Amino acid sequence: MKPITNQEQLKHDREMSISEHLDELRNRFLLVFLLFCISTIGCFTKLKEITLFLQKPALGIKFLQLSPGEYFFVSLKIGFYSSVLLTIPFAIYQIIMFIRPGLTGREARIIIPSLLGSILLFFIGITFGYQILVPAALNFFIHYGADIIEPLWSFEQYFDFIILLLISTGLAFQIPILQIFLGILNLISSFQMLSAWKYIIVTATLLGAILTPSTDPFTQSLMAIAILFLYFSGISILIILKK
Repeated sequence: MKPITNQEQLKHDREMSISEHLDELRNRFLLVFLLFCISTIGCFTKLKEITLFLQKPALGIKFLQLSPGEYFFVSLKIGFYSSVLLTIPFAIYQIIMFIRPGLTGREARIIIPSLLGSILLFFIGITFGYQILVPAALNFFIHYGADIIEPLWSFEQYFDFIILLLISTGLAFQIPILQIFLGILNLISSFQMLSAWKYIIVTATLLGAILTPSTDPFTQSLMAIAILFLYFSGISILIILKK
């Protein structure tokens, strides 16, 4: 029998290590998928409550089912999106636990708080969208021309409007995380970010118009103001970190 050389042993260990990493990744993915399935079932059992929660900002509006099965298919989307939102924190946790052993101390101090901050800001953005932006946009559309026509809305189009606005707001709230990454990696300093404030105001205005699915200027202005607040908050954090 041919003896195993040191080089072959190292190769074998490395292959086993890769295999173990793949097994761990698969197991963590299965855990996330299992939680997603459980949360999906839970969301479907509470579908009526979730639907009423989404309808709450549209006070005084009567929703119509404009095609056969419209509410059924919207219900599927509501259950899917709700379960995704519930699963995201656990999925982020699994990502952190998977990559943590391979990170250096400096990388861990940057990446892990950034991931946690990202998910926190995403849900803060969704809350801001639901509490501030959605009521502002709906108030504009409900009262505009109310003395001429009675608003009767398709629930599917209403849901698409709500989910797009909430996700856009959640993504917009990732701006400070991106700034902190750029600052810590020394790609751009807080002074350089601050010196570009004129361009940022224009950019925030454009992003407010792009990210807001409604066409009313008031809601777009609220989004632009939120983006500016987030941008200067990111600068403040970098100043504190002396970056």
